[in-house]
Amino acid sequence: MNKKNKTKWATLFLCGLSPWIALSAKEKPKNVLFILVDDYGWNDTSCGGSSYYETPNIDRIAQQGMMFTQGYAACQVSSPSRASIMTGKFTARHGITNWIGEASGEEWRKMGRHSKLLPASYNWSMSLDELTLPEALREGGYKTFMAGKWHIGDVGSSPEDHGFDINIGGYKAGSPMGGYFSPYNNPKLKDGPAGENLSMRLAEETSRFIEDQTKHHKNQPFFAYLSFYAVHGPIQTTEDNWRYFRDKADSMGIASSGFKVDRTLPVRQRQDNPIYAGLIKQMDDAVGVVLDKLEELGLMENTLIILTGDNGGVSSGDSYSTSCLPLRGGKGRQWEGGLRVPYIIQAPGMAKGMTSAVPVIGTDFYPTILEYAGLPLHPEQHQDGQSLMPLLKGETSLPARSLYWHYPHYGNQGGEPSSVIRDGDWKLIHYYEDGRNELYNLSIDPTESEPLNAQYPEKVSFLNKKLSVWLTEVGARMPQADPEYDPQKEAAYKLKQQTETLNRLEEERKRQLSEDFQPNKDWWGSQTVD
Repeated sequence: MNKKNKTKWATLFLCGLSPWIALSAKEKPKNVLFILVDDYGWNDTSCGGSSYYETPNIDRIAQQGMMFTQGYAACQVSSPSRASIMTGKFTARHGITNWIGEASGEEWRKMGRHSKLLPASYNWSMSLDELTLPEALREGGYKTFMAGKWHIGDVGSSPEDHGFDINIGGYKAGSPMGGYFSPYNNPKLKDGPAGENLSMRLAEETSRFIEDQTKHHKNQPFFAYLSFYAVHGPIQTTEDNWRYFRDKADSMGIASSGFKVDRTLPVRQRQDNPIYAGLIKQMDDAVGVVLDKLEELGLMENTLIILTGDNGGVSSGDSYSTSCLPLRGGKGRQWEGGLRVPYIIQAPGMAKGMTSAVPVIGTDFYPTILEYAGLPLHPEQHQDGQSLMPLLKGETSLPARSLYWHYPHYGNQGGEPSSVIRDGDWKLIHYYEDGRNELYNLSIDPTESEPLNAQYPEKVSFLNKKLSVWLTEVGARMPQADPEYDPQKEAAYKLKQQTETLNRLEEERKRQLSEDFQPNKDWWGSQTVD
């Protein structure tokens, strides 16, 4: 749909001719609350299996809804995945294949990684030609609101340019530039009192929007997109939270080591970071504020609630904050730990306290929400999504399909330029440095510990061809060989990462878990309150 048609729809709505408004006079509006947690590992919730992190409020959503145990982000890093939620398209199709701001092409050499390939170019903003999810909902009469992280465009491609009536805190940045306590250093978010918590502030803004909408526009449905900056680095919490989770780690038994090198970088092996656990608690507390507001206003019975993550947990690179085991890897990596995320949907009057092992992905939210809202689907837009409403209504399967990922870049968490196809239980990873493939059967080996190439050469050939055909169809951009590549320099760089970094991480872990741990003078954030 082009912009002229969008304008026509908007005009109809403003003139009071929306078919939804006529319907809403007879029945309660079908609201949507979409909660997106940044860098959130698939098992970083209590309901998802963590015995260390505590997420009672996220657990509330799972208890009243359906948890998808094989829920995927559309990419192993942030911006592409977020664009896929907004567009219903896989990353190679919409062209944002890396987090916006990372170098590509010859600019990559300035990173000093001495890599074999020059990463592919990618789009630095979401195209205005996309009919985004909030735009489709607004055409259907919805009031649209977002609070928190955007990171899929700058000026001219901001939330306001892509269908959000209200934007609080969303701009080009991918991390909380001022940290998790006010002042925030965010041009789209006014500072609160010194030490105010960012996650709680975003939740309170969302709650105020919901309350205002309910009181003053009760017949108009809303789409509230609460997009936390948490739990992205820098990881920060309060001293009380750190102490609580430090003592909990101690009571569970602190292992002598916490990291192991996996191919490119050290990877965290245990969930025992008390700072990260505190950051999760702050985010979960904030989720509780919004859920409580929905209950207070009597909106639970007509609000679809979704909670998910934009990529796997940060087990390597960045803050090395969590472990995704038994899944291999984490954020930025091509294995399951980098792609699988919490994926929970609470649908009024539908499945409660259920789990589903059907593979689902971030592109599925778009058609699911439209179907729930009773609005027309836009299959020409959400080309790579399937509505999950049949599963939420009790069916046990969806039409067969393949899932695709394309990441022609090097991740600062150790990821390698690659593309992935999942077809049934089979998963094939194709690497661009040397053209090799890794074949896994996730029903047999969800840890991806042993490739099955030798046992199933025909399956490798079939999936590799299918992946190649798809990449050609969507016009996927590819990395190129660097003519200045020096294998000795690359080897030296990797050795340093795998030795010096490993030693530094082990020392830092011990320090954070020690009883007398003292951070930098302004680290606690909330202690700056006068």
